[in-house]
Amino acid sequence: MNSDFSGLGPIDLGDAPTPDGPDRSGPVSEQGPGARIHAKVIIVGSGPAGLTAAIYASRAGLEPIVIGGYVPGGQLMITTEVENYPGFPEGIQGPELMELFRRQAARFGTTFADADVERVDLSARPFRLWAAGAEYTADAVIVATGASALWLDLENETRLRGRGVSACATCDGFFFRGKEVVVVGGGDTAIEEATFLTRFATKVTIVHRRDQLRASRIMQQRALANPRIGFRWNKQVVDVLGDDVVTGVRLRDTVTGEETDEPTDGLFLAIGYRPNTDAFRDWLEVDEKGYLVVHDETGSRIEGVFIAGDVHDHRYRQAVTAAGDGCRAAIDAERWLEAQGIPETTAAATAR
Repeated sequence: MNSDFSGLGPIDLGDAPTPDGPDRSGPVSEQGPGARIHAKVIIVGSGPAGLTAAIYASRAGLEPIVIGGYVPGGQLMITTEVENYPGFPEGIQGPELMELFRRQAARFGTTFADADVERVDLSARPFRLWAAGAEYTADAVIVATGASALWLDLENETRLRGRGVSACATCDGFFFRGKEVVVVGGGDTAIEEATFLTRFATKVTIVHRRDQLRASRIMQQRALANPRIGFRWNKQVVDVLGDDVVTGVRLRDTVTGEETDEPTDGLFLAIGYRPNTDAFRDWLEVDEKGYLVVHDETGSRIEGVFIAGDVHDHRYRQAVTAAGDGCRAAIDAERWLEAQGIPETTAAATAR
């Protein structure tokens, strides 16, 4: 994912959908409470992984249903300019990119249920999922629920996302060439983000609520030895300053309570991600960080349940890698269904 901080000026989303008005392209399931709907494949999640899986599954004649959440589109719905997704040399708005993904999936027969999955039963096939009071059953399930960046839950932080506030240095560091930025966090992720940002920013200040880092010793040594990295110990960000773009942060001393303002051009949150696994944790294996564990490329420990995207990937977390995962999961699901004797709708639809 990537945000347009070019010139750090206000960004006009034009006619692209926004988080307050997500795109609804394609047929939407209008089944009400008490309904029971079956599909060969149900895809849970509507970010790059889920919608790419839908494109491949629908072109294979599997007529998938995407249960995509009440605000479909994943994290790209809160991203402005995406410049690192192949095929868009001038960049594209994150919501607009997700709209195109969804239109493409709809074109080949994907149906959408814009609701959150409340619970699942993966004890036997067909698998059962409940969303908005309706019961869905499926011969195969692709879990592509993604992961959510942890934020500080500050009003101005939310308002200035994409206008100087980011949770992805890899995505957005380029826009801060020659500028000063603040990184919040004290673990390995924060140090990695800060170190990466020194490629672009003239100064990177790490704000940590304690007086020592939680990062591994070697990571700490690298950061402390880097002349472009400074530290604000025993501090926490309590506000983000700026009207149209970030101009600074307000820091509170965790020992004395004193507040000071720190000028900065950008704020990067590096306090972790939360994989969206609540509905599946009782059924699928998770690792020590709470991410789903993949078996044999895209499989899970339950035959017929496949995994794609950031819900298992805590290393790359990019739209393009998630899309690739969705492709693989759909192909694996198609081949598994074929092995089970569950036919595609039309043989001609299998062409890729």
